Amino acid sequence: MLRIRILAAALVAIGSQAAWASEASAMLKCANIADNTLRLACFDKVVGAQLPTLAEPIETEAQAKSVDVEKTVKAKLENSDAPIVFAPSAKDLAQLEEVGLDGSITDSYSPLSMAWDLDRNNEAGTFSVREHHALSLMPLWYNSKRNDTPQSPTREAAQASTDGDKNVEARMQISFKSKLAEDLFSSRADLWFGYTQVSHWQVYNQGNSAPFRNTDYEPELILTQPVKMDLPWGGKLRMVGTGLVHQSNGRTEPLSRSWNRAYVMAGMEWGKLTVVPRAWLRLDSDSKDDNPDIDDYMGYGDLYASYQLNNKQSLAGLFRLNPATGKGAVQLDYTFPIKDKLKGYVRYFDGYGMNLLDYNHYNRSIGFGIKLTDWHSL
Repeated sequence: MLRIRILAAALVAIGSQAAWASEASAMLKCANIADNTLRLACFDKVVGAQLPTLAEPIETEAQAKSVDVEKTVKAKLENSDAPIVFAPSAKDLAQLEEVGLDGSITDSYSPLSMAWDLDRNNEAGTFSVREHHALSLMPLWYNSKRNDTPQSPTREAAQASTDGDKNVEARMQISFKSKLAEDLFSSRADLWFGYTQVSHWQVYNQGNSAPFRNTDYEPELILTQPVKMDLPWGGKLRMVGTGLVHQSNGRTEPLSRSWNRAYVMAGMEWGKLTVVPRAWLRLDSDSKDDNPDIDDYMGYGDLYASYQLNNKQSLAGLFRLNPATGKGAVQLDYTFPIKDKLKGYVRYFDGYGMNLLDYNHYNRSIGFGIKLTDWHSL
């Protein structure tokens, strides 16, 4: 009987050593992955597969003080600054394959997936505050041509604010979204509420108490559906969606501007390039409303694109065009890291519709500011 017990103990020890050796080998392969977040994702998979599941865990003092590796990795992935992974290199892909993973693991950490929960639901759940567009402050925003007397076909020219407006002003943007419902229609479809507020502030017009020249308010409902479809040149269609959006500046006549739209959108990725086109239809068109010709200047859709450079720098652009009138706008952003989630950015705007009050006013603007959000947000 004693020999049997000794043999059983030896077999258990050998099995444990083999398991730990296998895990250690997989860990070493993960450690050789160059991309930081992809390496963490690899560890997450390996450790999650190796940790035993206890039916009734007993907490001891030592366990209470020990580090939960799996939770630590997950917390790092969810709380780190912009945990975004793009297409893995050939070397990283080879390391992933050696631990039984493939390049599809990167899908869960792409910009679109992280922003819209395309591959897994965020642990924050529903009714939590999430990033939408950028939370930003631009203390220096230069306008080449001020719109001192805005007008529209149905609203006479009126002075927008006060005398003494400056070409240089400040621009502030507040934006967030919250998931209202998830996994709708027996699928991964999610319903979101988003809100964005953009203010142009004549902060340098101290002679007239630094008035706000214009503020636009934009609530919207968004329904997203994750999809996975291959596109030409190695791209992937990651999502489709539809939305209802109201935008207004909250002013009284003759400076009131507003419109309502329904839109459809798609999200696509080619490695470090993210592209989101939208097409919309105006819902409240009326020949007597505040801005009956807004489509002539804002068009019937827009195209957002962003490209990740090295060291968390990025380039992004927003493009609009009405082919019939030839009017539209180009907006270009260069974003760079400062510290943690604080980022600096430079923006250039050329065209119509910098804000609702200026929807039919052509302007060129450039400015510098900071963002408290991920690199891929406008």
